[in-house]
Amino acid sequence: MWLLLLTGLMGVLGAACREERPPLVGVEGRLRLSQASVVFPRTYVGVSREETVRVSNGGRAPLEVSWTQVAAPFTVQGLPERVASSEVEVRVRFSPTEPGPYSATLTGTSSGGGTVALTLTGEGLAIPECPTPSACHGISFNVNAGRCVEQRLPDGTACDPGNECLLESTCVLGVCKGRERTCDDGNACTTDVCNPLDGCQTVPAPPCPGDGKCQQGVCDPLTGCGLAMAPDGTFCGERRGCDVADVCVEGTCVVRDLPDGFTCAPSTPCQREGRCQGPVCQRPSPTVLAPNWTRDTREELRELHDMMVWPDGSVTLSGFFEAPVLNATGETPVQSNQTGRRCMLWNERLLCMDMPRQGEVSLLEKTTGSPRWTFVLAQARPDMAAEATTIFMARLAVMAPDRLAALFEAYPAGSENSTLCRVYFLVVLNAKGALVSATKFTDPLLSQCNHPHPFGLVSDTRGNLYVAFSPTVNSGAPLMPGSPTLVLAYSPDGVELWRRTLPMAGGEFGAVNGLLLPERGTTALRMADGAEVGTLPVLGRAVATRERVVPSPEGTSLNPEGWGVVSPELRGYALPGLTPAWTYRLGEGESFVTKELRLADTKPRPGELPETLVVSFVAQGISPTLLGVRARDGSEAFRCELAYTPRTVPQLFELGPESLVMMDGAETCGECDPPFAYSSPRFQRFPLTGLQPSKASWPGTFGGPGHSHHETPVRAAP
Repeated sequence: MWLLLLTGLMGVLGAACREERPPLVGVEGRLRLSQASVVFPRTYVGVSREETVRVSNGGRAPLEVSWTQVAAPFTVQGLPERVASSEVEVRVRFSPTEPGPYSATLTGTSSGGGTVALTLTGEGLAIPECPTPSACHGISFNVNAGRCVEQRLPDGTACDPGNECLLESTCVLGVCKGRERTCDDGNACTTDVCNPLDGCQTVPAPPCPGDGKCQQGVCDPLTGCGLAMAPDGTFCGERRGCDVADVCVEGTCVVRDLPDGFTCAPSTPCQREGRCQGPVCQRPSPTVLAPNWTRDTREELRELHDMMVWPDGSVTLSGFFEAPVLNATGETPVQSNQTGRRCMLWNERLLCMDMPRQGEVSLLEKTTGSPRWTFVLAQARPDMAAEATTIFMARLAVMAPDRLAALFEAYPAGSENSTLCRVYFLVVLNAKGALVSATKFTDPLLSQCNHPHPFGLVSDTRGNLYVAFSPTVNSGAPLMPGSPTLVLAYSPDGVELWRRTLPMAGGEFGAVNGLLLPERGTTALRMADGAEVGTLPVLGRAVATRERVVPSPEGTSLNPEGWGVVSPELRGYALPGLTPAWTYRLGEGESFVTKELRLADTKPRPGELPETLVVSFVAQGISPTLLGVRARDGSEAFRCELAYTPRTVPQLFELGPESLVMMDGAETCGECDPPFAYSSPRFQRFPLTGLQPSKASWPGTFGGPGHSHHETPVRAAP
């Protein structure tokens, strides 16, 4: 009992003591921030970055806090007006809308007079320019990934294929496809073709074939090719003597003794046809071919050392950083007002590298010399431009009527122009100069600083592209190739197919029937995989029909010191096995005098198809004679003496309709790249009655400026 009363009394007294305890004095809060500054990473415009800052109270008394405002592009969320004993998280954001540096200061003042400050800094970055996308692709800069991202456009999206021969084009799996334009002028005796830049065009159709007996081909505009009796006297068999000959009479092949005056042998460029005189086929003496046009650039002090012959026979001259001269053989030559490095023919226009500036390629109108379009790599692919200092063109090649390969060379970024290091970019353009694809070449051989250079560039009938890179054994143009040689193959869309490294020195390529013919190689390469095929002498500037490959005469050269080589034979090899087919041997003391060969077609007689000839120059001493040898069997078709005094071996020549344009007198290396750079040679044109540039399904001559300028017949079957 007493114990309970005592316990209750003590509880009452204790309560009374607690209630009467005096309050604590001298208690204060201390406002704190977890950090004094926030430095945001560099941020692309339109992107927001966020950081967290903690606000805390280092004392025991709650704090009332007021905060200053911060200006955009900074924002702060979660600032507390009262801070007790727990931490408060505050979110700070940086969201630039314009590029440039930014800074701001956030200040907080507590009720006790304490102040804190938070410094905010950041830099806004402009969104980088992305490369030009190819058709059926979009490209945009992904700010989160920090790079340009390309994506396919949806199937069915309208697109521009860069080809006037395609209609109603839409995207299909990332490729611009359309309906082929039908070109038909209603005349079965013409060939209706479509030019990717100009649309439908009409050209003369090839002659209708006969039956090889006494029926010759004829054409009716409504029904097309048919047969009709060959004229009486048309040869129809193997016997062609004036006393015994197989000839057509009233549509039947019979044996006859030919009358005097009968045409028994065809004409050649320098000799009229033969006529029967009794049992003998008599021919007039050959005439000497004299030039009907000459231009000596040495007299003009101009470095024009390259030439192109157009299908109509007009001639264009160009040079290494010279202004091209179009229609040079006409009464009113047209000179471009800009210089270029090298040029070639494409789509009935003139295509030039580095015109008007380096790193560009321009397509010029034939009649005015003005650009139809100009492609600038640095504008289309700023990402590639960022990897280089000076960019300039290296090579051009036709891949298809609407596809062009442009190979750009550059000094690596941060290098001086004296460097022998290089980077290379392969760009595929359509007929209107728009980008199709772009690829940077990479390989251990190309990473060596010995000026690796694309000495060979050619395409096949499928549009696949083949490139041969080799180190350079000298430091300045013209460049001389060394070994080994890296050969790369690419599809028309720029996808690598295969690569091989071979021990030969680099050089140009020929192409025929699935085979690559390397200029300094002794074997062909299979286009499918690069495997070696056959064993040949050094190919040189070989030419080829579908049935025969004819290498350059052994030991011949294009260089000014090329005289003196004894090379008496020309050899033909059968395709596809590359077995020896024939040998043409010159007479005693004669020699082939140039590495250059060309293919020419004879003018067919009624009921006959044209023959394809291999044309080159031979000499006894230093007076060249033009020689034509039948590609089929190596038999001699003609010899024509030329009325001129040579300065060097014939260094370049091209065939036009019944004409030959030849260059000699160049002072620098012709087997380098670019050939004959800085030279001022002489050009001459000779009449070649009855001959035309070959229309063989794949001539196989060397592609690229400075070597062969006939537009590759890419429409032909492989």
